[in-house]
Amino acid sequence: YFAILTDAHGTVIDTTGAIDRRDPRADVIARVGVDLSERSVGTSAIGAALGELQPVWLHRGEHFFQDTSVYSCAGAPLFGPNGRCVGMLDLTGVEVAERPELKHLVARSARAIEAALALAVPHALQLDLAWADSLPGDEQGALLCLDAEGAVVSSNGAAREMLPQLHGLAHGPVHASDLFALPWQHLFDQAGRAEPAQVPLWSGLRLAVRARRHRADAPGPASPSRPPLKALETELIHQAVREAGGNVDAAARTLGLSRATVYRRLAATRGGGRPQG
Repeated sequence: YFAILTDAHGTVIDTTGAIDRRDPRADVIARVGVDLSERSVGTSAIGAALGELQPVWLHRGEHFFQDTSVYSCAGAPLFGPNGRCVGMLDLTGVEVAERPELKHLVARSARAIEAALALAVPHALQLDLAWADSLPGDEQGALLCLDAEGAVVSSNGAAREMLPQLHGLAHGPVHASDLFALPWQHLFDQAGRAEPAQVPLWSGLRLAVRARRHRADAPGPASPSRPPLKALETELIHQAVREAGGNVDAAARTLGLSRATVYRRLAATRGGGRPQG
């Protein structure tokens, strides 16, 4: 399997992973600039994810055209800091075994990309959110960012599920005072405290909130697509090695990679220790 990143129209903007360039079926779709929208190639995980705005899995014959029935694909949409769809992340294999569990992996990776996009927007305060009986700050958790005046400048999908008012961010401004039933300045007072604050919502529910200050005039962490895609490729390598019982030769053949590449990637994440050769 290899990863494809597209824009909101289904045009490829990045690729990574075990792409066999000698196989035209892989090479023809894994090129920047190729249109893989439903209008162009028929039903696929790319078109379905962008159309349904949900993670999907399509295996072989579930694709519309005979030419695309060699592919197995997992896809998940990507939403920008204001909640609009900005693209999708796809995992594709050519004549491979059915792996529907990859839908979960690609959805998890999409959420990581969305968090990076949200944090890349210049902001003064980052709020990590969780329900009152949980701890905020998990890498897959809810987050939103405020400017120095308390206006919401970005959020991720988990935050929009917890705070439906954030869906309005795609159409106009949303203020912290619209979300939380307390003076918004108190959120800034919580910054740097070890324990999360219990913050009331207008609905009567409470959230656990951990606040972190940022310079409002400086951009957040850079969010290029390459690190999330590289992390996804590494996870696929680890999964193949596990399924091969630690046999790197077998995992490398399954992935279409060299043994050296597999060993190098494992060493980078494990800090040494060679699995079975």
